[in-house]
Parts: sequence; structure tokens; C-alpha cells
Amino acid sequence: MPGTTTTTELWRLPRVLAATGLSRSQLYRLVAAGSFPRPVSLGGTAAKAFRSNEVQAWIDQQT
Repeated sequence: MPGTTTTTELWRLPRVLAATGLSRSQLYRLVAAGSFPRPVSLGGTAAKAFRSNEVQAWIDQQT
């Protein structure tokens, strides 16, 4: 529909770890292997977050 925008939440690492049950090292191994959505930059050099819809889609694929 023209003019319609959808907003996606950005989840920081602790929320992603809680939602997935993964450890930090497991998560980053999956990201490096291309098996988990890559985080997006929040504008700083180190600040990153994950798109909630991509994380939820990954979780849905695991079940």
C-alpha cells in the first residue's frame, strides 16, 4: 500500500541472546557463517543491533 511504512524494532545483543537462547560466541559464529542475520550499525563504530523481524524469522526456522 503506497505511503505505508512498517517499523522494525532494533534489538541489542542481550535481548537477542535471551530470545534465541544462544551464547554470545555461538551467535557470532552463526553470523560469521552466514546462518544468522547480521547486525546493523547504529552509527557509532561499535554500536550494533539486530532487526527484530530477522531474528524472529530465524527463531521460527529453528522450530
